[in-house]
Amino acid sequence: MSRIILFNKPYDVLCQFTDDSGRATLADRIPIKGVYAAGRLDRNSEGLVILTDDGRLQHRIADPHHKQAKSYWVQVEGAPDEDALARLRKGVMLNDGMTAPAEAEPIAPPPIWPRTPPIRFRAHIPTAWINLTIREGRNRQVRRMTAAVGHPTLRLIRHRIGPWELGDLAPGEYRIIS
Repeated sequence: MSRIILFNKPYDVLCQFTDDSGRATLADRIPIKGVYAAGRLDRNSEGLVILTDDGRLQHRIADPHHKQAKSYWVQVEGAPDEDALARLRKGVMLNDGMTAPAEAEPIAPPPIWPRTPPIRFRAHIPTAWINLTIREGRNRQVRRMTAAVGHPTLRLIRHRIGPWELGDLAPGEYRIIS
């Protein structure tokens, strides 16, 4: 039977098990051998990472050809208007081509933990939260999409991958499911 581990990756942890530079990795948080991350999150992104010992499941989750939905809570600079959200929904031109359409909606600040270190604060620049769902997996895609519509990402938390949700996992915690 396959092992599936849901992990809430904290900020500043690499989504790999080794690092020659001595930075924090998955190995510092997950003492389980023989599992591998199904996809990645950047070092400065937070949230749900799925690990498994099942190579086919790992491929199905991570490979963009399977179009697995990934949902993010994204704190952005400014307040995206309907035009900016419509552009995200239609697809955005990036330097590596047009993105697929995304689901994008404004949301109230989600029920999350404080980040260490906190995001930069500017008294005269408001921030807003959006829920963004994509079915691709390009490098830093969400950050590049929000920047392309004029609202750079300040904080990025993945809360869902397909049927799996972050739920009440605190940063650095994991749960084994079957």
